[in-house]
Amino acid sequence: ALTALRHLRSGLALWGACFCAAFEAEVLHTVEAGRLLPPGAVVAVGASGGKDSTVLAHVLRELAPPLDVSLRLVAVDEGIGGYRDAALAAVRRQAARWELPLTVVAYADLFGGWTMDAVARSTAGSGRSRACCTFCGVLRRRALEEGARLVGASHIVTGHNADDMAETVLMNFLRGDAGRLARGGGLGSPGEGGALASQKEVVLYAHFCRLDYFSEECVYAPEAFRGHARDLLKLLEAVRPSAVLDLVHSAERLALHPAAQPPPPGACSRCGALASRPLCQACALLDGLNHRHPKPVRALPPGGALLTTPVPGASSLSMVLRRAGL
Repeated sequence: ALTALRHLRSGLALWGACFCAAFEAEVLHTVEAGRLLPPGAVVAVGASGGKDSTVLAHVLRELAPPLDVSLRLVAVDEGIGGYRDAALAAVRRQAARWELPLTVVAYADLFGGWTMDAVARSTAGSGRSRACCTFCGVLRRRALEEGARLVGASHIVTGHNADDMAETVLMNFLRGDAGRLARGGGLGSPGEGGALASQKEVVLYAHFCRLDYFSEECVYAPEAFRGHARDLLKLLEAVRPSAVLDLVHSAERLALHPAAQPPPPGACSRCGALASRPLCQACALLDGLNHRHPKPVRALPPGGALLTTPVPGASSLSMVLRRAGL
């Protein structure tokens, strides 16, 4: 039997090559219309081995000639035993198959010996055991910045889908985080043409293109607050199928208000990375960890291994997979 997905606007059931061609054409249109990647850009693609980053890398590889950009895969080794090794193996297979250069940066090397397993042990029983994803998100972003610097990238792109974005918006509502909601709920640049690809669309594209990706859930994910937002979103979708896109579009409209625009970022006083405060989030989190369990290796020294020259465009690091009409 043929597997197809009905286009939300046209109502057409697209499958196989037709679906993939439409998917790629809409990404191309969105990138060109929004001038997201200028000709000659060196693009660091955040490669986790999961479906979203795999689809993003594959689509951009197909679109690299008409866009006139060059791609570099950047993967992050968070140091999660029994999980990350398998995911990195998938990334290495992708890099070999697509003939794309791959750079792997590790938390242990960048952050004074700290890995996510070590962070989890340090925070266990402290009331912060559910904060692993918060630590990891901040540190992974910094690691991607460093990877981009190492490969000489001018832009960083990461893969997301509409379900992820709706969960993020919902989490900010539940936390009462008015600042993030006013800036678009954490979606990145708003109003760049069209809706996000749904999780189903991303999975179907990977299926039709026979993409090899890693599908296991992180061992720390069950502790994350995001899981509760995901469960709530599923309940909302059951009574209102448009709930995902409604949440995303609401956050985008909030971000269009002039008062919601954040001030230009400054530089971290310690490591020089982009920051909205004197000390960036990564340095602040590492200070807390080192206060509890000092490490013999220096963490984030001034002018050290981490980013001291900001990547152009790094204030808007994430180009989400936006596609008009889906």
